[in-house]
Amino acid sequence: MENKNIFADEIIVGRNTIIESSAKIRGINGNAKRIVIGDNCYIGENVQIICDDFSIGDYSKIQHDTNVHGYLPCHIGHNAWIGQYCIIDSIGGTTIGNNCGIGAHSQIWSHIKYGDTLEGCRFLTEKPIIIGNDVWFVGHCIVSPIVAQDKSMAMVGSVITKDMAFNEIYAGSPAKSISDKIGFQFLEVSLETKFKKMNEYLKEWNPNSKSIKIISDEKEIDIDNKLVSYFNVSDRTYTKRLSEEEISFMKFLLPARGKFTPK
Repeated sequence: MENKNIFADEIIVGRNTIIESSAKIRGINGNAKRIVIGDNCYIGENVQIICDDFSIGDYSKIQHDTNVHGYLPCHIGHNAWIGQYCIIDSIGGTTIGNNCGIGAHSQIWSHIKYGDTLEGCRFLTEKPIIIGNDVWFVGHCIVSPIVAQDKSMAMVGSVITKDMAFNEIYAGSPAKSISDKIGFQFLEVSLETKFKKMNEYLKEWNPNSKSIKIISDEKEIDIDNKLVSYFNVSDRTYTKRLSEEEISFMKFLLPARGKFTPK
C-alpha cells in the first residue's frame, strides 16, 4: 500500500486493505501521531481522516466523501460500515465498538461549540461519544455527544440527543424509543440455533472446506493446528489465520449473515 496523501509518525495498515489515492489521512497540525487500519479494510474516494490518533479494525469500510476529524482519539472496532458523506467528529473523543453501522449522510458529534460565550451563549460542550457494539444508525442520523449502549439502533432521520439504552430502537426528532411498538433490534437466539445456522452458511459457502470449523466452546480449539480457522458462536470470535479461505468466508458472512471478531 502506497498513498502519498498519508502523513503520520506511525502508520500500521493491515493486509489486503485498499486506500483510494484521493483519500487524505493526517493529523490536526501536520503529521498524525498514530494511524492504525486493520486487515481487509476499504477507505474510499475523497475520505478525509484528520485526527492525531485514529484506529479502525478489520473488515471495516469507510465509504467515499466521509470526514473524520478531531483533536482527541477516534477508535473504531472491527466490521464497521460507515456510509457515504458521513461526519465523525472526535473533538471530545470518539469510541465506536465492533460491528457498528453508520448509514450514509449521518453525523456523529462529540462537541457542541460555536456561539459567542463572551456574549453569553450557553451552548458549549465537549465530551466523549461512546458507541457500543452492534449499534446501528440507519442513515441521515444526527447524534449528539451521548452513550449508545450495545445493540441500540436509530431509524433513518433520527436526531439523537439522549443516551440510547441496550437493544432499544429510536426514531424521530428528538429521537425517542419506539421499541414498545416495534420490538427490539435483536431477538434472543439459542446457541444450538446459531451453531446450526453457521454450519448451514459454511455448507452454502463451501461444503468441502477443511480449513473452517464451527464450534460452540473454546475448548474445541486445537491451538497447535494453524491450518484451521475456528469460528466460535458462543462469543462471536474466530482464530485469525488470514488464510485465503478464512478471508473468503468472512466476506461471505459480512455484512448481514454473521459478524465475528478476532480472538
